[in-house]
Amino acid sequence: MASGGGNKLVSVEPEELRFQFELEKPSLCDLKISNTTDKNVAFKVKTTSPKKYFVRPNTGVIQPRGSCIIRVTLQAQLEYPPDMQCRDKFLLQSTPVPPDADSEALPQNTFSKEPGKQLEECKLKVVYIARTPQGNSDDNLKQNSDPSSNQAVQTAKAARDSAVKETTQLQQELDTLKKRNQNKSSGFSIKLAIAAGLIGIIVGLILKLVLASSPTEAVAE
Repeated sequence: MASGGGNKLVSVEPEELRFQFELEKPSLCDLKISNTTDKNVAFKVKTTSPKKYFVRPNTGVIQPRGSCIIRVTLQAQLEYPPDMQCRDKFLLQSTPVPPDADSEALPQNTFSKEPGKQLEECKLKVVYIARTPQGNSDDNLKQNSDPSSNQAVQTAKAARDSAVKETTQLQQELDTLKKRNQNKSSGFSIKLAIAAGLIGIIVGLILKLVLASSPTEAVAE
């Protein structure tokens, strides 16, 4: 931090801007600026990449021993930076102002560097953090480490194996019944054919006996 003299005017938390980087989604980071003096202190936030970030508020006045939250928004990006490294920088300027200073209408020279003027500058770097789908992996780890969860999985597997075994047995029994029915049907057909044949023979014998016992009529000449 560069200062024009005297004690520090403000403190900043955190000391760097960290963004959870995810393609096509904005990311937020809040800065807390605290006035460490008994004077009103004006601040201004600048960045090397103004088109990539929204800073609200980017200027203002902090009351003595008061604080202010500055929200910095990284706009949605369409591609990852090389090696997830970011060279963007932020500059926080602060300077004492009169008690009646209007934060909405600060003079243009409020943050200009002039002889004898106390102006502090604090540089903040930007860090991108790749967002990873840890939720699913954490859930998997919990399931693997949870004895009750493992027991439930083993019970489910045993029930599945038992159901498969019973289904196989039922299928085998059904096939056996089908074969038995087929054999019974073929046997019945053979017996029926034999019985029909015997009945035919008996009927033939009876007819022969009847014809043999009847008198023969003479042919008239």
